Amino acid sequence: VCKRMDLVCQRMLNQGFLKVERYHNLCQKQVKAQLPRRESERRNHSLARHADILAAVETRLSLLNMTFMKYVDSNLCCFIPGKVIDEIYRVLRYVNSTRAPQRAHEVLQELRDISSMAMEYFDEKIVPILKRKMPGSDVSGRLIGTAPVPGPSAALTTMQLFSKQNPSRQEVTKLQQQVKANGTGLTALKREISELRIKVQEQQKQLQDQDQKLLEQTQIIGEQNARLAELERKLREVMESTVGNSSGSGSNEQSPRKRRRAVESTDCPRKSKRLRNRK
Repeated sequence: VCKRMDLVCQRMLNQGFLKVERYHNLCQKQVKAQLPRRESERRNHSLARHADILAAVETRLSLLNMTFMKYVDSNLCCFIPGKVIDEIYRVLRYVNSTRAPQRAHEVLQELRDISSMAMEYFDEKIVPILKRKMPGSDVSGRLIGTAPVPGPSAALTTMQLFSKQNPSRQEVTKLQQQVKANGTGLTALKREISELRIKVQEQQKQLQDQDQKLLEQTQIIGEQNARLAELERKLREVMESTVGNSSGSGSNEQSPRKRRRAVESTDCPRKSKRLRNRK
């Protein structure tokens, strides 16, 4: 590969990672400015999923920064996984362009897969090569910690360290193996800690989703209770109206009988007067 072309590509990858971090910060500021300050109100807001996706992208960017930028700042390599940058841009543009995005785990599935694969490959295959190129990684610097002062004693120590026939060479190799084992253990621990942090964040998001579902269910139950109360009230009104109609019909049936009796009672004295006159 042409060296100049290699340098240009490395510069573009490094600038791409820095630009995507700035773009993410800008998007996150815009979303946070529109969200309410209370956390209880944020869950029911229309931009709640936007904020969750941006928070997950922030954790991925921090993990990538911890993995790669130490060696990038030392000019040992560039930000290698350019596909991760493209995927982060895709997620951020999707968040900005849609009003109702999907859930965070659905949107970030591809980003999590390729970023985790890139970090694992970098830690396992490339970091051991880069550690050899780092300044101060030689044996004398590791053992002593400072540069040796020139003189006969320094010459003796270096001769003892690097002579093949001297038995101290075995000790040096053992120390190197121990350092490598400790380094691999530290990288494994860091990876486990990062995975645990991601799992904790995902569980917190699941708890927030469950709380939101509980709120929605309580609202639905309240609405159903209100409807049931209204139906009971209507049933009572119907029952009362039916009872009133039945009582009214009974009174109408009794009214003709009463009228007949009243008429008969009025006719009785008239009949008695007529009989007297005839006599």
